[in-house]
Amino acid sequence: MKKSAVLAFFMLICLSMFSQEGKTDKLKIEKKIYNTLRVNKPILLDGKLDEEAWDVVSWGGDFIQYQPKEGQPPSEATQFKILYDDDYLYIGYRCHDREPDSIIKRMSRRDGFPGDWVEINIDSYHDLRTAFSFTFSVSGVRGDELISNNGNFDANWNPIWSGKSNIDSLGYTVEVKIPFSQLRFGNEENKVWGFQITRRIFRFEERSTWQYIPQSAGGWVSGFGELHGLKNIKPRRQVEIAPYIVAKTEKYKKEPGNPFLKGNDSKMTVGADGKIGVTNDLILDFTVNPDFGQVEADPSQVRIDGFQNFFEEKRPFFVESANIFDYQLTGSEAGGDYDADLLFYSRRIGSSPHGYPNLTTGQYTRVPDNTPILGAAKFSGKTKDGWSIGLLESVTKEVDATIDDQGERTKQTIEPLSNYFVSRVQKDFNGGITQLGGILTGVHRDGNLNNTLHDAAYSGGMDFAHYWKSRTWYIRGNAIFSKVIGTKEKIMETQSSFEHLFQRANATETVIDPNRTSLSGTGATFRFGKIGGKSGPHGQIIKFESGFTYRSPELELNDIGFMLSANEINHFTWAGIQWQKQIGIFRAARINYNHWAKWDFGGQLLYQAFNTNMHANFTNNWRIGSGLTWNTLDISNNALRGGSSLRRPPGLGNFAYFSSDTRKKINLFINTFFSWGFGHTNRSSNYNVTLQLQASNAFNISLTGNYNKNFRKQDQYVDNIQFNGLSKYIVSEVNQKTLNYTLRLNYNVTPDLTIQYYGQPFITRPVYSNFGLVKDPLNKSYDARFHRFDVNEIRLNSDGGYDVDENKDGIKDYSFVNPNFNFVQFRSNLVARWEYKPGSELYLVWSQGNTPEVGADPSTGLSNNLFDHLFDTQGRNIFLIKATYRLVR
Repeated sequence: MKKSAVLAFFMLICLSMFSQEGKTDKLKIEKKIYNTLRVNKPILLDGKLDEEAWDVVSWGGDFIQYQPKEGQPPSEATQFKILYDDDYLYIGYRCHDREPDSIIKRMSRRDGFPGDWVEINIDSYHDLRTAFSFTFSVSGVRGDELISNNGNFDANWNPIWSGKSNIDSLGYTVEVKIPFSQLRFGNEENKVWGFQITRRIFRFEERSTWQYIPQSAGGWVSGFGELHGLKNIKPRRQVEIAPYIVAKTEKYKKEPGNPFLKGNDSKMTVGADGKIGVTNDLILDFTVNPDFGQVEADPSQVRIDGFQNFFEEKRPFFVESANIFDYQLTGSEAGGDYDADLLFYSRRIGSSPHGYPNLTTGQYTRVPDNTPILGAAKFSGKTKDGWSIGLLESVTKEVDATIDDQGERTKQTIEPLSNYFVSRVQKDFNGGITQLGGILTGVHRDGNLNNTLHDAAYSGGMDFAHYWKSRTWYIRGNAIFSKVIGTKEKIMETQSSFEHLFQRANATETVIDPNRTSLSGTGATFRFGKIGGKSGPHGQIIKFESGFTYRSPELELNDIGFMLSANEINHFTWAGIQWQKQIGIFRAARINYNHWAKWDFGGQLLYQAFNTNMHANFTNNWRIGSGLTWNTLDISNNALRGGSSLRRPPGLGNFAYFSSDTRKKINLFINTFFSWGFGHTNRSSNYNVTLQLQASNAFNISLTGNYNKNFRKQDQYVDNIQFNGLSKYIVSEVNQKTLNYTLRLNYNVTPDLTIQYYGQPFITRPVYSNFGLVKDPLNKSYDARFHRFDVNEIRLNSDGGYDVDENKDGIKDYSFVNPNFNFVQFRSNLVARWEYKPGSELYLVWSQGNTPEVGADPSTGLSNNLFDHLFDTQGRNIFLIKATYRLVR
């Protein structure tokens, strides 16, 4: 069966390669040219294109379908005109539609890209890699994105520009005005810019473009047409200052006797954000005493496997232009946990304080939730010579916990004054076909909290990429280093931490050294692949990638980056056939194959898996997909938290999903995942259902329910006990159930006045049972790896923990704490946002959080008893008003 499956897969590849002899696409596409002209007076935006100024230039048109019927004429014609003056670029669109009443005018917040829209991408650098995108919907919603690396879209860029639309008997028209101060370009007298215009017809889910770029091209910006006729346009140095003021009140449950929990607190803060154009190419962004009270709360997460949680960055200062500082020690398109490793993880800046005060009976304390950021600055941009530059500096405040001892107040430092620094540089050669880059990060702390923090941490790296054959083949790679400096105690802790575990019993590649005061490590990634090329008659194309990534045992990134685990060498291969043109009932389809393997630096094979998955988009815009993974070997160096490596059972995993047409007023998404360990050793299941309702063009509702059940027979780590000079690794069976719901409500009064609600109740309950000891952790027999305590060896003690009597002589040998717990949390926020003038905003926010104490009773019902606790105690409510005013020169 295995051989026949592999044979069938490779036969499919061979057939697809053979069919490409009848190729219809040519990657060498002739580039279109549009000639613009200067106008002498500004154009008043009303969306109607009825001013005489528009008559001085000709219409551009002859669009072609990009999706779903690539290369075919579009369902409706689109035309455009482009003008400019000293300060602005003007774009006028005529979007023909024989059924004007069918034009969809849905609304959303900025960057929602709702309904029918038109979009212009402008490569003003003309570097064939970078562009600025401006999207305007019929309903008046703006979308703007920064395009990097020839096709990566970042919607977190928010320039100041404007537009108007108008529906008439021929369809609709749009006028857009883009300030030159929001673009980046050189000083040459006669400019040539790359540009592309795209139109979306919502009811057909059709996209058509002015410049034909095949989906198999493997890039985007490099295929743009050209804009000629721009003369004597002077680069503008952007200057924007946005001071803000915040008034905040917190209400919570009063605690009698605690002077810090009086039931309410109020305060007012001020700060400022700004942008200063050092040159037209390079921008300095800064923030002073930033406030992120309007940012949506993080979703609740609980892990019992020892790995740290990853949270997405949502704070505007760090989100905007984040792509410039992105540096991943990446794996492949196939994915995997090791893809999450980052040299710069901005959530480290302003995180919760690392320390907590030591309290005695009768003492109370006040501890801030987050470390205040005194200020931060970013210097970033791209020069006309192809240099991309990014510098980031941030200083966080020393944090003191206030301790009250019967009215006497003292302070204890729980976070030192810290400085974070990131520098990133890249250079394009030969129009971006070859790229070289580097990164350097650093953290300096004014104190180490009694040896609990590194004094300093550094990381850096070099990266490269090279493309050929019309940018469809590539090699990419990077190499990194890290160094952390601290006291002997802290470096000893780092060596023995979960990410490193130098003390692991069967490790031959690491030796723990208690006298070290620094730790240096390296890592690297290399990959080779094909992302485009000439396609076959049905639009089929073969893509693939193969490579490796490694992290030395000493690599440490978590002071300013994100790293799950060191001491790994990973190999990955991915190959897939993609049908990118409509065939019968399919708009698009793809079949993928992956395999992975992982070793540690001692040469021990840790993991091996094979995967295949299939996905299809139908002509009615429904989607389905499914995949199967067979892991033949799974050995964990982390499972016993410093004990020997532990063999885990091989098994199978399957995912499947279904999505109805997201354009409809009601749509449904269902996603499932199941895994099975051979020999009934473990199993897990996850069910995710999302229902979306578009109640009107201005109002939509989304409700997601997620239920997860995870069972492991015996290999869940519980504790490490020292007894008679030996380490006893206690494990158990665990059955964890997690249930959460996420509700989102979005109401758009206008494109600039929106109301959003987010709420998430979350509960999880892992139940530990059938405790035992690790006996022979690498034995191929599952039962031989563990010794399960019988009723004469273990008993529940009066403290709620467990006593173990290995000798069965009635005398306790050692004890361990009962690991059972229940976790219940509710988080929500309601945000009203009004952009009362471009770049100036007013926020009204109500945030609510509640994490009640619910005990550890494993018999508590998941869906009823635990949910009852969500609102049985008063949570913390935060009310704030934030106003910003953007000053622009």
